[in-house]
Amino acid sequence: MMDFAHWLPIVWAVILVAAITIYVILDGFDLGIGMLFALERDQGRRDVMVNTIAPVWDGNETWMVLGGAVLYGVFPGAYATLLPALYLPIVLMLLALIFRGVSFEFRIMTRGTAREALWEVGFMAGSGIAAFSQGVILGGVIQGIAVTNGEFTGGALDWLTPFSVLCGLAVMCGYALLGATWLVWRTTGVLEASCRKWAVWLAIGLFAGIVAVSLWTPLLHAPYLRRWTDWPNILFVAPVPVLVAVLGALLAMGLRRGHSRVPFLCALGWFFLCLSGLGITVWPYAVPPSLTLWDVSSPPSSQFFQLVGTAILLPIILTYTIYSYRVFRGKVTEADGYH
Repeated sequence: MMDFAHWLPIVWAVILVAAITIYVILDGFDLGIGMLFALERDQGRRDVMVNTIAPVWDGNETWMVLGGAVLYGVFPGAYATLLPALYLPIVLMLLALIFRGVSFEFRIMTRGTAREALWEVGFMAGSGIAAFSQGVILGGVIQGIAVTNGEFTGGALDWLTPFSVLCGLAVMCGYALLGATWLVWRTTGVLEASCRKWAVWLAIGLFAGIVAVSLWTPLLHAPYLRRWTDWPNILFVAPVPVLVAVLGALLAMGLRRGHSRVPFLCALGWFFLCLSGLGITVWPYAVPPSLTLWDVSSPPSSQFFQLVGTAILLPIILTYTIYSYRVFRGKVTEADGYH
Protein backbone atom coordinates (compact mmCIF):
# COMPACT_ATOMS: atom_id res chain seq x y z
CA MET A 1 0.00 0.00 0.00
CA MET A 2 2.87 2.35 0.71
CA ASP A 3 4.31 1.82 -2.78
CA PHE A 4 0.89 2.37 -4.35
CA ALA A 5 0.36 5.57 -2.35
CA HIS A 6 3.84 6.76 -3.27
CA TRP A 7 3.44 6.28 -7.02
CA LEU A 8 -0.05 7.73 -7.44
CA PRO A 9 1.06 11.40 -7.07
CA ILE A 10 3.81 10.77 -9.62
CA VAL A 11 1.27 9.36 -12.10
CA TRP A 12 -0.93 12.40 -11.57
CA ALA A 13 2.03 14.74 -11.92
CA VAL A 14 2.72 13.20 -15.33
CA ILE A 15 -0.93 13.67 -16.33
CA LEU A 16 -0.89 17.28 -15.14
CA VAL A 17 2.33 18.09 -17.00
CA ALA A 18 0.96 16.38 -20.13
CA ALA A 19 -2.23 18.46 -19.95
CA ILE A 20 -0.24 21.68 -19.54
CA THR A 21 2.08 20.73 -22.41
CA ILE A 22 -0.80 19.93 -24.78
CA TYR A 23 -2.52 23.18 -23.79
CA VAL A 24 0.65 25.19 -24.48
CA ILE A 25 1.04 23.50 -27.86
CA LEU A 26 -2.58 23.91 -28.97
CA ASP A 27 -3.55 27.24 -27.46
CA GLY A 28 -0.06 28.69 -27.83
CA PHE A 29 -0.15 29.08 -31.58
CA ASP A 30 -3.66 30.57 -31.70
CA LEU A 31 -2.74 33.09 -28.99
CA GLY A 32 0.34 33.80 -31.10
CA ILE A 33 -1.79 34.40 -34.17
CA GLY A 34 -3.80 36.96 -32.20
CA MET A 35 -0.60 38.83 -31.31
CA LEU A 36 0.60 38.65 -34.94
CA PHE A 37 -2.44 40.70 -35.98
CA ALA A 38 -0.32 43.67 -34.92
CA LEU A 39 2.14 42.90 -37.75
CA GLU A 40 -0.36 42.12 -40.50
CA ARG A 41 -2.58 45.02 -41.55
CA ASP A 42 -4.24 43.53 -44.66
CA GLN A 43 -7.82 42.53 -43.82
CA GLY A 44 -7.94 39.62 -46.24
CA ARG A 45 -4.75 38.07 -44.84
CA ARG A 46 -6.01 38.62 -41.28
CA ASP A 47 -9.09 36.60 -42.20
CA VAL A 48 -6.86 33.80 -43.49
CA MET A 49 -4.93 33.84 -40.21
CA VAL A 50 -8.15 33.46 -38.24
CA ASN A 51 -9.54 30.80 -40.58
CA THR A 52 -6.56 28.52 -39.87
CA ILE A 53 -7.64 28.25 -36.23
CA ALA A 54 -11.38 29.02 -36.32
CA PRO A 55 -12.58 25.39 -36.44
CA VAL A 56 -10.44 24.23 -33.49
CA TRP A 57 -9.47 27.14 -31.24
CA ASP A 58 -12.28 26.92 -28.70
CA GLY A 59 -11.53 23.26 -27.94
CA ASN A 60 -7.97 24.01 -26.89
CA GLU A 61 -9.01 25.34 -23.47
CA THR A 62 -10.22 21.81 -22.65
CA TRP A 63 -6.68 21.01 -21.57
CA MET A 64 -6.53 24.03 -19.27
CA VAL A 65 -9.75 22.86 -17.62
CA LEU A 66 -8.28 19.38 -17.23
CA GLY A 67 -5.14 20.81 -15.63
CA GLY A 68 -7.20 22.90 -13.22
CA ALA A 69 -9.37 19.91 -12.31
CA VAL A 70 -6.31 17.76 -11.60
CA LEU A 71 -4.81 20.48 -9.43
CA TYR A 72 -8.06 20.93 -7.49
CA GLY A 73 -8.95 17.26 -7.08
CA VAL A 74 -5.57 15.54 -6.75
CA PHE A 75 -3.31 18.23 -5.32
CA PRO A 76 -5.68 20.33 -3.17
CA GLY A 77 -2.83 21.58 -1.00
CA ALA A 78 -1.11 23.05 -4.06
CA TYR A 79 -4.40 24.51 -5.31
CA ALA A 80 -5.09 26.18 -1.95
CA THR A 81 -1.55 27.58 -1.81
CA LEU A 82 -0.90 28.63 -5.40
CA LEU A 83 -4.19 30.39 -6.09
CA PRO A 84 -3.95 32.95 -3.27
CA ALA A 85 -0.36 33.64 -4.30
CA LEU A 86 -1.29 34.14 -7.98
CA TYR A 87 -4.87 35.45 -7.88
CA LEU A 88 -4.16 38.63 -9.83
CA PRO A 89 -2.36 37.14 -12.86
CA ILE A 90 -4.81 34.20 -12.95
CA VAL A 91 -7.84 36.51 -12.98
CA LEU A 92 -6.17 38.74 -15.57
CA MET A 93 -5.49 35.71 -17.77
CA LEU A 94 -9.08 34.45 -17.53
CA LEU A 95 -10.54 37.88 -18.30
CA ALA A 96 -8.18 38.23 -21.27
CA LEU A 97 -9.21 34.81 -22.61
CA ILE A 98 -12.90 35.68 -22.25
CA PHE A 99 -12.50 39.06 -23.98
CA ARG A 100 -10.38 37.46 -26.68
CA GLY A 101 -13.06 34.83 -27.35
CA VAL A 102 -15.77 37.48 -27.63
CA SER A 103 -13.58 39.58 -29.92
CA PHE A 104 -12.85 36.53 -32.09
CA GLU A 105 -16.53 36.20 -33.01
CA PHE A 106 -17.59 39.85 -32.93
CA ARG A 107 -14.92 41.02 -35.41
CA ILE A 108 -16.80 39.01 -38.05
CA MET A 109 -20.25 40.12 -36.94
CA THR A 110 -19.23 43.80 -37.11
CA ARG A 111 -17.44 43.54 -40.47
CA GLY A 112 -17.53 46.86 -42.30
CA THR A 113 -18.56 48.91 -39.25
CA ALA A 114 -16.59 51.24 -37.00
CA ARG A 115 -16.66 48.65 -34.22
CA GLU A 116 -14.69 46.12 -36.24
CA ALA A 117 -11.40 47.82 -35.39
CA LEU A 118 -12.32 47.75 -31.68
CA TRP A 119 -12.84 43.99 -31.69
CA GLU A 120 -9.63 43.41 -33.62
CA VAL A 121 -7.72 45.41 -31.00
CA GLY A 122 -9.51 43.33 -28.37
CA PHE A 123 -8.41 40.13 -30.11
CA MET A 124 -4.79 41.30 -30.16
CA ALA A 125 -4.80 42.66 -26.61
CA GLY A 126 -6.60 39.62 -25.17
CA SER A 127 -4.12 37.27 -26.81
CA GLY A 128 -1.09 39.24 -25.63
CA ILE A 129 -2.31 39.72 -22.06
CA ALA A 130 -3.28 36.05 -21.72
CA ALA A 131 0.13 34.94 -22.99
CA PHE A 132 1.99 37.35 -20.72
CA SER A 133 -0.10 36.32 -17.71
CA GLN A 134 0.64 32.65 -18.30
CA GLY A 135 4.36 33.40 -18.41
CA VAL A 136 4.14 35.45 -15.23
CA ILE A 137 2.25 32.63 -13.48
CA LEU A 138 4.95 30.18 -14.54
CA GLY A 139 7.68 32.53 -13.33
CA GLY A 140 5.87 33.10 -10.05
CA VAL A 141 5.69 29.36 -9.37
CA ILE A 142 9.33 28.74 -10.29
CA GLN A 143 10.72 31.57 -8.17
CA GLY A 144 8.88 30.16 -5.14
CA ILE A 145 5.86 30.78 -2.94
CA ALA A 146 6.09 31.97 0.68
CA VAL A 147 4.58 29.15 2.74
CA THR A 148 4.24 28.67 6.51
CA ASN A 149 2.66 25.51 7.91
CA GLY A 150 1.33 24.63 4.47
CA GLU A 151 -0.41 27.98 3.91
CA PHE A 152 0.47 30.96 1.74
CA THR A 153 1.84 33.78 3.89
CA GLY A 154 3.17 36.17 1.26
CA GLY A 155 1.81 39.35 -0.28
CA ALA A 156 -0.58 39.89 -3.18
CA LEU A 157 2.23 41.13 -5.46
CA ASP A 158 4.97 38.66 -4.56
CA TRP A 159 4.65 37.17 -8.06
CA LEU A 160 5.60 40.48 -9.71
CA THR A 161 9.39 40.35 -10.02
CA PRO A 162 11.91 40.92 -12.84
CA PHE A 163 12.18 37.14 -13.23
CA SER A 164 8.43 36.63 -13.67
CA VAL A 165 8.24 39.55 -16.12
CA LEU A 166 11.07 37.97 -18.12
CA CYS A 167 9.14 34.69 -18.20
CA GLY A 168 6.02 36.55 -19.34
CA LEU A 169 7.86 38.23 -22.22
CA ALA A 170 9.53 34.94 -23.19
CA VAL A 171 6.16 33.16 -23.34
CA MET A 172 4.69 35.97 -25.46
CA CYS A 173 7.61 35.66 -27.87
CA GLY A 174 7.32 31.87 -27.88
CA TYR A 175 3.59 31.87 -28.59
CA ALA A 176 4.09 34.39 -31.39
CA LEU A 177 6.76 32.08 -32.85
CA LEU A 178 4.35 29.14 -32.67
CA GLY A 179 1.73 31.28 -34.43
CA ALA A 180 4.15 32.38 -37.16
CA THR A 181 5.41 28.86 -37.85
CA TRP A 182 1.84 27.51 -37.79
CA LEU A 183 0.94 30.04 -40.49
CA VAL A 184 4.04 29.06 -42.47
CA TRP A 185 2.63 25.54 -42.46
CA ARG A 186 -1.01 26.42 -43.16
CA THR A 187 -0.91 29.43 -45.52
CA THR A 188 0.51 30.41 -48.90
CA GLY A 189 1.79 33.40 -50.86
CA VAL A 190 2.48 36.77 -49.29
CA LEU A 191 1.26 35.78 -45.84
CA GLU A 192 3.51 32.71 -45.71
CA ALA A 193 6.51 34.77 -46.82
CA SER A 194 5.81 37.40 -44.16
CA CYS A 195 5.48 34.74 -41.47
CA ARG A 196 8.86 33.29 -42.41
CA LYS A 197 10.44 36.70 -41.83
CA TRP A 198 8.62 37.21 -38.54
CA ALA A 199 9.58 33.71 -37.39
CA VAL A 200 13.29 34.45 -37.80
CA TRP A 201 13.19 37.43 -35.43
CA LEU A 202 10.82 35.70 -33.01
CA ALA A 203 13.09 32.65 -32.89
CA ILE A 204 16.05 34.89 -32.03
CA GLY A 205 14.00 36.55 -29.30
CA LEU A 206 12.78 33.26 -27.86
CA PHE A 207 16.28 31.75 -27.91
CA ALA A 208 17.56 34.78 -25.98
CA GLY A 209 14.69 34.35 -23.51
CA ILE A 210 15.44 30.64 -23.06
CA VAL A 211 19.10 31.38 -22.36
CA ALA A 212 18.27 34.17 -19.90
CA VAL A 213 15.68 32.14 -17.98
CA SER A 214 17.93 29.05 -17.98
CA LEU A 215 20.84 30.98 -16.48
CA TRP A 216 18.66 32.79 -13.93
CA THR A 217 16.56 29.85 -12.69
CA PRO A 218 19.36 27.85 -10.98
CA LEU A 219 20.31 30.96 -9.03
CA LEU A 220 16.86 31.26 -7.42
CA HIS A 221 17.26 28.35 -4.99
CA ALA A 222 20.15 26.08 -4.03
CA PRO A 223 18.26 22.83 -4.89
CA TYR A 224 17.73 24.16 -8.43
CA LEU A 225 21.45 24.70 -8.89
CA ARG A 226 22.33 21.26 -7.52
CA ARG A 227 19.82 19.67 -9.86
CA TRP A 228 21.80 20.93 -12.86
CA THR A 229 25.38 20.77 -11.60
CA ASP A 230 25.78 17.81 -9.20
CA TRP A 231 27.06 14.49 -10.41
CA PRO A 232 25.46 12.30 -11.81
CA ASN A 233 22.49 14.65 -12.42
CA ILE A 234 24.47 16.49 -15.06
CA LEU A 235 24.49 13.35 -17.23
CA PHE A 236 20.70 13.49 -17.50
CA VAL A 237 20.23 17.23 -17.90
CA ALA A 238 23.14 18.04 -20.22
CA PRO A 239 21.26 16.87 -23.36
CA VAL A 240 18.56 19.52 -22.85
CA PRO A 241 20.64 22.62 -23.81
CA VAL A 242 22.33 20.63 -26.59
CA LEU A 243 18.96 19.70 -28.09
CA VAL A 244 17.78 23.32 -27.79
CA ALA A 245 20.74 24.39 -29.93
CA VAL A 246 20.17 21.59 -32.45
CA LEU A 247 16.48 22.46 -32.84
CA GLY A 248 17.41 26.12 -33.26
CA ALA A 249 19.67 25.20 -36.16
CA LEU A 250 16.98 23.01 -37.73
CA LEU A 251 14.43 25.80 -37.31
CA ALA A 252 16.67 28.32 -39.07
CA MET A 253 17.41 25.81 -41.83
CA GLY A 254 13.73 25.00 -42.31
CA LEU A 255 12.78 28.68 -42.63
CA ARG A 256 15.61 29.37 -45.07
CA ARG A 257 14.96 26.33 -47.29
CA GLY A 258 11.21 26.82 -47.55
CA HIS A 259 10.04 23.86 -45.45
CA SER A 260 6.45 24.07 -44.26
CA ARG A 261 6.20 21.75 -41.26
CA VAL A 262 9.77 21.67 -39.95
CA PRO A 263 9.77 25.20 -38.41
CA PHE A 264 6.55 24.52 -36.49
CA LEU A 265 7.77 21.14 -35.23
CA CYS A 266 11.07 22.68 -34.12
CA ALA A 267 9.23 25.44 -32.25
CA LEU A 268 7.13 22.77 -30.53
CA GLY A 269 10.34 20.95 -29.66
CA TRP A 270 11.69 24.08 -28.01
CA PHE A 271 8.61 24.34 -25.80
CA PHE A 272 8.79 20.65 -24.92
CA LEU A 273 12.45 20.95 -23.93
CA CYS A 274 11.81 24.10 -21.90
CA LEU A 275 8.96 22.49 -19.99
CA SER A 276 11.08 19.37 -19.48
CA GLY A 277 13.96 21.47 -18.16
CA LEU A 278 11.69 23.32 -15.77
CA GLY A 279 10.20 20.02 -14.61
CA ILE A 280 13.67 18.66 -13.92
CA THR A 281 14.54 21.83 -12.02
CA VAL A 282 11.58 21.95 -9.63
CA TRP A 283 11.13 18.18 -9.07
CA PRO A 284 9.74 16.95 -6.68
CA TYR A 285 8.17 20.20 -5.49
CA ALA A 286 4.53 21.03 -6.26
CA VAL A 287 4.88 24.40 -4.51
CA PRO A 288 8.54 25.40 -4.72
CA PRO A 289 10.63 25.55 -2.70
CA SER A 290 9.01 23.76 0.24
CA LEU A 291 5.97 21.55 -0.55
CA THR A 292 6.44 18.29 -2.46
CA LEU A 293 3.84 16.34 -4.43
CA TRP A 294 3.20 14.09 -1.45
CA ASP A 295 2.75 17.05 0.91
CA VAL A 296 -0.15 18.50 -1.09
CA SER A 297 -1.87 15.41 -2.56
CA SER A 298 -5.29 14.06 -1.64
CA PRO A 299 -5.79 10.59 -0.04
CA PRO A 300 -4.78 7.62 -2.24
CA SER A 301 -8.38 6.36 -2.42
CA SER A 302 -9.51 9.73 -3.84
CA GLN A 303 -6.64 9.79 -6.32
CA PHE A 304 -7.42 6.27 -7.54
CA PHE A 305 -11.14 7.05 -7.94
CA GLN A 306 -10.33 10.08 -10.08
CA LEU A 307 -7.76 8.12 -12.04
CA VAL A 308 -10.43 5.66 -13.18
CA GLY A 309 -12.58 8.47 -14.56
CA THR A 310 -9.62 10.15 -16.19
CA ALA A 311 -8.57 6.89 -17.86
CA ILE A 312 -12.01 6.81 -19.52
CA LEU A 313 -12.28 10.48 -20.49
CA LEU A 314 -8.71 11.19 -21.59
CA PRO A 315 -8.75 8.92 -24.67
CA ILE A 316 -12.07 10.48 -25.71
CA ILE A 317 -10.64 14.00 -25.45
CA LEU A 318 -7.51 12.99 -27.35
CA THR A 319 -9.59 11.29 -30.07
CA TYR A 320 -11.84 14.25 -30.84
CA THR A 321 -8.89 16.65 -30.67
CA ILE A 322 -6.87 14.64 -33.18
CA TYR A 323 -9.94 14.11 -35.38
CA SER A 324 -10.80 17.81 -35.50
CA TYR A 325 -7.27 18.78 -36.52
CA ARG A 326 -7.24 16.03 -39.15
CA VAL A 327 -10.53 17.14 -40.68
CA PHE A 328 -9.38 20.76 -41.00
CA ARG A 329 -5.84 20.02 -42.20
CA GLY A 330 -4.22 21.55 -45.28
CA LYS A 331 -3.40 24.98 -46.60
CA VAL A 332 -5.86 27.86 -46.16
CA THR A 333 -6.26 30.62 -48.75
CA GLU A 334 -8.38 33.76 -49.05
CA ALA A 335 -10.89 31.76 -51.06
CA ASP A 336 -11.60 29.59 -48.04
CA GLY A 337 -13.90 30.63 -45.23
CA TYR A 338 -15.17 29.41 -41.91
CA HIS A 339 -17.80 31.87 -40.66
